[in-house]
Amino acid sequence: MLKKERYQAFIDHFAENMPIAETELQYEDPFQLLVAVVLSAQCTDKRINQVTPALFRDFPTPAHLAAAHFDELFPYIKTVSYPNNKTKHLLGLGKMLIEDFGGKVPETVAELVKLPGVGRKTANVITSVVWNQPNMAVDTHVFRVSRRLGLVPMTAKTPLEVEKQLIRHIPKQYIHKAHHWLILHGRYTCLARKPKCEECKITHFCRYFEKTHGNEVKPTES
Repeated sequence: MLKKERYQAFIDHFAENMPIAETELQYEDPFQLLVAVVLSAQCTDKRINQVTPALFRDFPTPAHLAAAHFDELFPYIKTVSYPNNKTKHLLGLGKMLIEDFGGKVPETVAELVKLPGVGRKTANVITSVVWNQPNMAVDTHVFRVSRRLGLVPMTAKTPLEVEKQLIRHIPKQYIHKAHHWLILHGRYTCLARKPKCEECKITHFCRYFEKTHGNEVKPTES
């Protein structure tokens, strides 16, 4: 299968079967999403959704974070991964949003990555989810699934290499959705240690399935 055909099969399947694809993080505005994504680094969305209601209730704006102290904020996020560093990031993030961005979440990747705790992946998430910008955030799921499917070559060894490949071949109008398609497929079907190939509906264009199951025939979705 040619790369162009593989990408088209990928888009055709998910555009039909998952036309609405959204983050599983719970938020009400760009600021809340930014905080949730920063907290979600190396942590599950389920855990983040458990801690953010109280956090957002008591620290609803950047100004509230900017005015907080470490010992005030830490108890709210102590159950997430790396709580010490993330507490410091959120405090610094709140102050920078107030001092440099007028209390608003910036709308570009270049500005977002200036914030404490915000790397390229987080900035891509915010801009694609909030403003539907054609940016591709590459987390572990996106990295794994895109390589297994054959959307990007196995020689793509870094998230940035994978990002560039996906951006190059996915039409702009689908990029912000494709991010979620790959994440959700990786989270629930194409698992890291034991992918659920027997349940998967896209094995007909999956390079991993082709290599691991040889000439085994698996029907496509009806």
